[in-house]
Amino acid sequence: FPNAHGAPVHVGDPSVLGIADVSKPDWGDSVGVRPGEVPVFWACGVTPQAVALASKPPFMITHSPGHMFITDLPNHALAAI
Repeated sequence: FPNAHGAPVHVGDPSVLGIADVSKPDWGDSVGVRPGEVPVFWACGVTPQAVALASKPPFMITHSPGHMFITDLPNHALAAI
């Protein structure tokens, strides 16, 4: 989804990204990885939100996890695959 989240930032071993335990995320709920599955990681808007909270900008528009932007564009119009 290059017009939405873009390509994954990493596919595979979470430790390459510095993630010691995928079952204990810094934000949100954990997602289990079953045997034979390969974890895939996308950039997320929650990390910039933490930066914004620390920097306290006078105004900011963002999202809340699980509450994303709604549009009339169908997924097939955004998908790269």
